[in-house]
Amino acid sequence: MSEHKVTMTSSRPYLVRAFNDWILDNHCTPHIVVDASIQGVQVPSDHIANGQIVLNISPSAVKALIIGDSALEFSARFGGVPMQVYIPLQAVMAIYARENGEGMVFGSEPGAPDPDGPGRTTDASRQGRPEAERPSGRPSLKVVK
Repeated sequence: MSEHKVTMTSSRPYLVRAFNDWILDNHCTPHIVVDASIQGVQVPSDHIANGQIVLNISPSAVKALIIGDSALEFSARFGGVPMQVYIPLQAVMAIYARENGEGMVFGSEPGAPDPDGPGRTTDASRQGRPEAERPSGRPSLKVVK
């Protein structure tokens, strides 16, 4: 019997969909934590803090939520202004229920882009500031209840 190395696709889209369903089935509000520095992330920049943004993805907060195999997208209003949000799934750092904090934090997966590699943009480059003015320290994940 020959052994073949089987390359698996990312489990993140399946887990995000499953946790979203689980949270909704339990009458809670799903929130996601997004690494806003990942290339391709389109979120309201006014709401980014420490390179991250927390988004409510409940049906009452967003329209046309699609959790595909490579990205999560929806339309929503931020401060009364409508916006189309697009998030590559590699940028989703966590999904949890607002009411009790239950959910999942994602680590890096085999084959995922290097966090400091070419797929990542810095807050400084996103905001047109020189790299030297960027705040120091690592972003931290904080569950807000």
